[in-house]
Amino acid sequence: MLVAPQERSVLESIAERGDDIVARAVGWCAGNSGSRNLEGLRATLDLLTAAWGAALPAAAVSHEALEPTVEIAADGREALHSPPPSLLLTMRPDAPVQVVLTGHYDTVFAASSPFQAVGRREDGALNGPGIADMKGGISVMMAALEAFERYAEAGKVGWRVLLSPDEEIGSLGSGAVLARIGRLGHVGMTYEPALADGTLAAGRKGSGNFHVKVTGRSSHAGRAFDEGRNAVTAAARIAGALDGLNGGRDGVTVNVARIDGGSALNVVPDVAVVRFNVRFPDAEAARWLEGGIERACACGHGDGLGVSMFGGVTRAAKPFNGAQSALFGSVREVGAALGQDIAWKSSGGVCEGNNLFAVGLPNVDTLGVRGGDIHSELEFAWPDSFVERAQLSALMLMKMASGEVDALKLRRMMDEASQ
Repeated sequence: MLVAPQERSVLESIAERGDDIVARAVGWCAGNSGSRNLEGLRATLDLLTAAWGAALPAAAVSHEALEPTVEIAADGREALHSPPPSLLLTMRPDAPVQVVLTGHYDTVFAASSPFQAVGRREDGALNGPGIADMKGGISVMMAALEAFERYAEAGKVGWRVLLSPDEEIGSLGSGAVLARIGRLGHVGMTYEPALADGTLAAGRKGSGNFHVKVTGRSSHAGRAFDEGRNAVTAAARIAGALDGLNGGRDGVTVNVARIDGGSALNVVPDVAVVRFNVRFPDAEAARWLEGGIERACACGHGDGLGVSMFGGVTRAAKPFNGAQSALFGSVREVGAALGQDIAWKSSGGVCEGNNLFAVGLPNVDTLGVRGGDIHSELEFAWPDSFVERAQLSALMLMKMASGEVDALKLRRMMDEASQ
């Protein structure tokens, strides 16, 4: 695969703006947008709405409202989490090739976190909240589209950008929007960070987050112990049974992450909450897990005890099927034309790429910056990767416009694989 002169001109326009592409990501990272920081999320949404509108004024801009989701507090009370909207941009929805580009503007860092700004390490890497995951990725996405719109054949490709506020907590609100937009595309491009050496995530496991609420009966531990029904011990039985599922099926893991409950030592506790995450390699394993979870929860039942389960599987598994293999092969060819050696490997992590795959959209979901140590205060991104990765995406878009990458065929392959 060769880079044509006009394509080269588009790619050079990205290189010329490299410092600006990095700087705007650094600026976005200065505003906290932790998944629970609703004020910070709204401020970030306003910032991104203005930035995207200025960068791509021909695109239609809208805010997609999300349904509130139920959350269980430590004391068992139910509360609603109502995130701000997702940001949607739409360009040429009637073009013959449709590309869906997704990302998220929330981070894992709370408003109270001391990790609130981007700095530079001695080795030149940028270190800051969201610089890799994924405000850096959003800047890469924007740079690629800004440049692509200069391409003479851009009219052959329509695109939708969806930026969501709740990816880090499972996309519970944005999942329905991701599904609706994903069904409209031929190829998906998501901007989670690649590994530090540029390696992409290929197949991904599925994931689910669960909260099991156990209710009992409170009583004085000395005067009326027999009248109490201990929710904490029932929760412990459930947790032990859940942990016992590990090793029962290849590729399946159950992580019991937290148990809340109890108060004074002389009181029989009447409420406890068990929180756990599951990972699984395929749909059959997910069904096996469902049965195992049901049996584990049954361990908490008893006289005067009640068990209620909230949450569930939030992202289906994303196996590396023939359509995915063909798409990744195209990315490798495009990368080679740019002098980039593209490799990939499977991951136990999950992201919006799982959601897109679930509705039949072949996708690459690690097109963001090269970086690492995400979800920690060591999070970093290599500054030279901003231009590198924006050029990779821009050339992919141009090759889809020219037909050298056949997006329609990739979608057909995906549809055939699901039949």
